[in-house]
Amino acid sequence: MNKTVKNKVTICIVNYKTEELTRLCLRSIRKFTKYPHEVIVVDNNSGDKSLDYLRTVPWIKLIERPDFYTSSGSTAQGTALDIGLENCNTEFFLAMHTDTIVHKNGWLEWLVSQVNSSDKMACAGSGKLDLKPKWEVLLKQATDVKAWIKSKNIDNPRKLKFYIRAICAIYKTDILKEEKLSFTMSVNEGMTCAKQLYFELLDRGYETNAISEFKMAEIIYHLAHATMVINPEFEIKNKTEKKCKAKMEKLFNSPMIQNVLSDDSLDQ
Repeated sequence: MNKTVKNKVTICIVNYKTEELTRLCLRSIRKFTKYPHEVIVVDNNSGDKSLDYLRTVPWIKLIERPDFYTSSGSTAQGTALDIGLENCNTEFFLAMHTDTIVHKNGWLEWLVSQVNSSDKMACAGSGKLDLKPKWEVLLKQATDVKAWIKSKNIDNPRKLKFYIRAICAIYKTDILKEEKLSFTMSVNEGMTCAKQLYFELLDRGYETNAISEFKMAEIIYHLAHATMVINPEFEIKNKTEKKCKAKMEKLFNSPMIQNVLSDDSLDQ
């Protein structure tokens, strides 16, 4: 068994036919990340230009699943993250979506500090993360989950819809492996990727750090539903699709994103 490498993060990204988003995600990591890290990209049988692109990026570890197929997005995401976790020998494991874009230096150091605040802290991250106007994010911040649970004396967090999602969530690797936890726990019972994992950590006495959308928005952008919008095989509501496309257009036209996308050196 390989010894855990301390003070290092494995970033695991799952790719499925999102060439431009995947390129932007990886280049943003390359541009804004100084903390010791490695990147594992698990490809779920894309068989398209996104896979061709990934094969040209030398600084990632690409794991291809050429025979993989599932109609469930949660299963596809979860099983791929589990593969990433199996191949992780670093102190921290970060699950990230391809539609998550880093935009601030020091982002990873900050996330590590959020999960490293106590020995019993197992993971840190947010619930739903949408690219919203700042006033709207601030409004959402008013509903602090931990404070609300405490004020209502709710013993069972399952009564709430909140859980830390694998959009941009950091975990202590040894805890996940020692407790034999996975990202696909109970996905066949209607739970989405990482949901049961979150509740299991709480049930086993571990602490979790629920970071507000406002704080997460300071370091990353998240284009919710982008993979589904890009791939017509997925069913999505018209309203959600229009909203996502408008956000994607706005983001991709921004100077910072254009700068990252135009810098081919970030692939090397």
